[in-house]
Amino acid sequence: MILLRSLRLEEGEALSALKKKAAKKLGLPEADILELRPVKVSLDARKKNDIHYTCAVALTLRRGEERALLRGAEPYTEPVYEIPRAETEERPVVAGFGPAGMFAALVLARAGARPVVLERGRDVDTRVRDVAAFRQGGELDPESNVQFGEGGAGTFSDGKLNTSTHDRRIFWVLREFAAHGAPESITWDAKPHIGTDVLVGVVKSIREEIVALGGELRFGARLDSLVIEDGALTGLRVTQAGTETLLPCRRLILAIGHSARDSFAMLHRLGVPMERKSFSMGVRIEHRQADIDLAQYGRARGKLPPADYSLSVHLPDGASAYTFCMCPGGQVFAAASEAGGVVTNGMSFSDRGGENANAALLVTLRAEDFPGEGVLAGMEYQREIERAAYACTGSYRAPAQLAGDFLAKRPSAGPGRVRPSYEPGVVWTELHGVLPEGITDVLERAIPALGQKLRGFDDPEAVLTAPETRSSSPVRILRDESLQSAVRGLYPCGEGAGYAGGITSAAVDGMRCAEAVLESLGRL
Repeated sequence: MILLRSLRLEEGEALSALKKKAAKKLGLPEADILELRPVKVSLDARKKNDIHYTCAVALTLRRGEERALLRGAEPYTEPVYEIPRAETEERPVVAGFGPAGMFAALVLARAGARPVVLERGRDVDTRVRDVAAFRQGGELDPESNVQFGEGGAGTFSDGKLNTSTHDRRIFWVLREFAAHGAPESITWDAKPHIGTDVLVGVVKSIREEIVALGGELRFGARLDSLVIEDGALTGLRVTQAGTETLLPCRRLILAIGHSARDSFAMLHRLGVPMERKSFSMGVRIEHRQADIDLAQYGRARGKLPPADYSLSVHLPDGASAYTFCMCPGGQVFAAASEAGGVVTNGMSFSDRGGENANAALLVTLRAEDFPGEGVLAGMEYQREIERAAYACTGSYRAPAQLAGDFLAKRPSAGPGRVRPSYEPGVVWTELHGVLPEGITDVLERAIPALGQKLRGFDDPEAVLTAPETRSSSPVRILRDESLQSAVRGLYPCGEGAGYAGGITSAAVDGMRCAEAVLESLGRL
């Protein structure tokens, strides 16, 4: 196989045109191209009068490969990921069935290790109903919400799969998502995403394969404590349907997500080594998607996808702010998991067809700047802000303010051109009374600066909805080169443990931990 880069597609031009373009570039008849597969397709919108796609393709030729290499092609070998076979009766346990736990369990199941998966939340179909009811003003279920349940927090998101990490496992993750129902385009799109509506089916399909291979999924099963003897894990205390049981366990992949505060507290009580870590908090900012399209493309998007953005600013005093988890055509989502706290997040459906664009607008917070002492200070800082937001509205409605009013420090009375998408609704207020000065001060300076980078970002009628507190884990659960904690047999994993920052990187970390468990089992 060979790799050919820098093929160009115009707006609206089909992928099928790549074969003819590749043949022309290589000076070969089309008939000599036996197979062509896109490897990477990127939208180049840097020049508004020359927006196009740049493509790299993998080719199998009937003949003429040496000539093709002389004309700019490169040798290409498709990445391969092989899972070793486990010959053991011991069944490792995975706690949490978000991306990290899901891919850890999938690798273990394909290896023949028949993992037991504990998921404190509900199956994804039940969870979808619970989340919908909460968004319509119903009660919050602390065990079945945007943070907890089958698929993890990523299920209710834009489903972004791009990552800044480089790992041979990424290709396999994307291929598996596609094999389980995601569009094939995620394997070559430079900015792949799935969307909440499609992710639901993908998650179920992965679960069904794990079960078919001998794994077991236990929903509504909350990990309450670890049993540790002589520095090693020997069992788990698990509550399911109101009954606590002791589950013997010598190997646990701990993939609990970034919002499992009771689990963080339990681990801290047991003396599992942890450290506070830097993370970010702020607001969700909403614009009209048509305005973002105009800013990025210089015109209405036509056949182009809804435009996105990724912005950051470093201020003179060393403070910084950035956008995160940008959701084109998406919604601001109610993401609380604790009673008496308001949390916002963003999501999109697969077509990204909503009226608004939204993104987290976050301030970088250093671990040493958190109020309070101890490892869990960042977690308590999150909770404090979420409760302040709830106290402001008296409900799970979210505090909101127009960007212009925020900069002028005056309360907002209602929306302008941008209609807030958050459900169960917003309360117009003054966010300086909700967010701490360490966040509002940076946002006041960052919004105008980011408006210099993206026209209209500082639109006075953009909507700020608060608070965005769950961008990443407030702690890191320490592990060594074997990926184990000082408590032997405990494998802290994924975003909640502080080792990932999104769906794909969490899935990759889950695979790494599964590999470490399989290696350990092989030494028995």
